Amino acid sequence: MAEATAPAPLSEIGYAAGGNGSASSIDDETTPELRWPANLPVYNRMRREDAQVISVLRAITLPLKRTVWRVDPNGARDEVVQHVADDLNLPIVGQPERNTGRTRGRFSWNEHLDQALLMMPYGHMFFEQVYRIDDANRVRLRKLAPRMPLSIQEIEVARDGGLEWIEQTRDMRAVTGRRVRIPVSRLVAYVCDKEGADWTGNSVLRQCYAPWMIKNAMLRLAPQVVQRNGMGVPIYEAPAGASDADIAKGRKMASDFQAGRRAGGAVPSGAKLNLLGISGNLPDPMPLIVYSDAQIGKSVLAHFLNLDGKGGSYALAGTQADAFVQSLQTRAAYIQSVANAHIVEDLVDVNFGLDERAPRLVFDEIGARHAATAEALKALRDGGLIFPDRPLEEFLRQMYGLPPMALPPEPGTSGRESTTPSEGDES
Repeated sequence: MAEATAPAPLSEIGYAAGGNGSASSIDDETTPELRWPANLPVYNRMRREDAQVISVLRAITLPLKRTVWRVDPNGARDEVVQHVADDLNLPIVGQPERNTGRTRGRFSWNEHLDQALLMMPYGHMFFEQVYRIDDANRVRLRKLAPRMPLSIQEIEVARDGGLEWIEQTRDMRAVTGRRVRIPVSRLVAYVCDKEGADWTGNSVLRQCYAPWMIKNAMLRLAPQVVQRNGMGVPIYEAPAGASDADIAKGRKMASDFQAGRRAGGAVPSGAKLNLLGISGNLPDPMPLIVYSDAQIGKSVLAHFLNLDGKGGSYALAGTQADAFVQSLQTRAAYIQSVANAHIVEDLVDVNFGLDERAPRLVFDEIGARHAATAEALKALRDGGLIFPDRPLEEFLRQMYGLPPMALPPEPGTSGRESTTPSEGDES
């Protein structure tokens, strides 16, 4: 007699997205100017105007762009693997890179990755899948068209938290412009630090906002401090018995005073024009500016951006960099999972069916690449891991700036340059 089993739940009772299912109703941001979509212009300004913010964004994106991405067969058939590698314009693991010919009109993974990483400052980045049919009646990936965050007016979320569609304005210059709706079946969505059903994500600049505001205020204050107190404030002291008109003239003289090579003036007998400086020390905004820069760097674990070389701080760089590299590795792994699920597998589904085994996108570990020094190459050769051949020799000649390898002499020649007797020479 078979044992009784508990019934498996096949439907949901609770919900991930309440309200009307709009992303704006899910956002629980308490700062009004950082609620979506009002936060997008703020983050756009931060990433374009502040040098420290720009450094932070480059520190967390350039290593991901620099690492090598490949297509791993993952047990898929050769035809399937080659189809995906050709469409993504990426090499296959374990195979030499081949010349793909002209790149115009072809999908570029590097360009796509560059756009996908905009999810870091904005919180999300959506792409629309666009295919074409080739001469063999195969579906080819034509492009993943970016749908910029500032153009998105609405994000609809299902009750279970899944994405339903996004809506754009046809004319970005007018909020009341005609809208277009793109269903989730045609989308590739990258969402930074997604929580629950919030498809707007969390920008890496969210934690930078408070120090960025403080820094902006201090940067505006600094020139005023220097301008108003650098040369002192002119004060006119009228003589005894001066009339209101005399005092008004003196006030105008003090207000019009400007420093310079030809600066000067004259006052009536008994009057004085003094340049009074501030008592005590001038307020110094630099400590707050430096503090704000440090907090901006810490928000993405990029502590090494604040190292000044004092007190053995560089000795901490290795430890700090380890945590930072691990965070980058996690970001790359997220991009990998989204691309495999919604680019690679979708491409396999439309060409070979839902039951076909799919290859997968992989990347070299961040920071794992080492310089090919002569000592390292010798150790690899002595260990039998590499063998000297023509491509390796050409690579080393280029790396060390050596002249290219001479071509072998043609058959029937001595290998030396032939000389032709000039006219007048004896035969």
